[in-house]
Amino acid sequence: MTFTPEKLQALRERFGGANEAEIHDPHFRAIAANVINDSGTRMAPYAGMPTLLDAPARAMDWSRPEFGDLEVALLGVPMDLGASNRSGCRFGPRALRAIERVGPYNHVLKCTPVTQLRVADIGDVPMRSRFSLDQSHEDIEAIYRHIQQAGVIPLSAGGDHSVTLPILRALGRERPLALIHFDAHCDTGGPFDGSRFHHGGPFRQAVLDGVLDPTRTIQIGIRGAAEYLWEFSYASGMTVIHAEDIPQLGVDAIVAKAREVVGDAPVYVSFDIDCLDPAFAPGTGTPEVGGVTVREAQAMLRGLAGLNIAGGDLVEVAPAYDATANTAHAGAQIMFEILSLMCVARGR
Repeated sequence: MTFTPEKLQALRERFGGANEAEIHDPHFRAIAANVINDSGTRMAPYAGMPTLLDAPARAMDWSRPEFGDLEVALLGVPMDLGASNRSGCRFGPRALRAIERVGPYNHVLKCTPVTQLRVADIGDVPMRSRFSLDQSHEDIEAIYRHIQQAGVIPLSAGGDHSVTLPILRALGRERPLALIHFDAHCDTGGPFDGSRFHHGGPFRQAVLDGVLDPTRTIQIGIRGAAEYLWEFSYASGMTVIHAEDIPQLGVDAIVAKAREVVGDAPVYVSFDIDCLDPAFAPGTGTPEVGGVTVREAQAMLRGLAGLNIAGGDLVEVAPAYDATANTAHAGAQIMFEILSLMCVARGR
């Protein structure tokens, strides 16, 4: 195709002069209307109070929680008492809030979830003790029961992966949930140093508690030296996809398998940041080499569009081990992808 003077003139007439701020594509114009204000400017990513995914902040009185018309609640769960190796993911929610330049537009799923959903950052789960794991789990479950009773979908920033157990206890108490679980580890181990509630065993306990359906659970990215601890995954009927099998299977086949396993059941999406290779996410408690790339993770998540998402979380970001903030940046992007899935599920 030859670029002629006539084509240049046509471009000048369409995009120059009085039209230079005009967006002609109807879809892009609608997106811009949600992002650009009447004066033609956008919120500076470095300005204002930091919140998860730059969502509006909503203060909560947890003695009398009121969710109003919220559809999705973003909240932090700053607890890492279940960590078995490097601690520090209690600082994960704060690090994720500090990340800028994530969203607002998901160009693959064609949505701006923060503007198309009624969503807010409602702060952090209040916990009575910074020392008691059992009490912290009780407090988390109580908060998520309020959220579930209000008909609001939670999207959470951990915290270690043990926080997912009390969340599932709250969301799955009336009907066991399906699960799509991205991780380096199956997290279906037994007691560790006298505790059943560490971050290496939440999904075993959730099945035994009757809040998670193992036959509708798929675990993606599994690898490392702890494989001998995960027999519960296989015995209970979970589908396990190891990281080394992802290149041979391909993203499309994995997405198809996940959709087959989950079916039309309400599904919880849990993403441990150590699913990603440490090259992309070094700031985590139990890094395992040979992991998933950020691009693969995004593609797999985006392939889940249309599923009945009942909630989700991004856990195990420990910012002290990452001088570049790449881990928190990747984590915020993963949260954005999950929020986008919620947007699509709502037909927005």
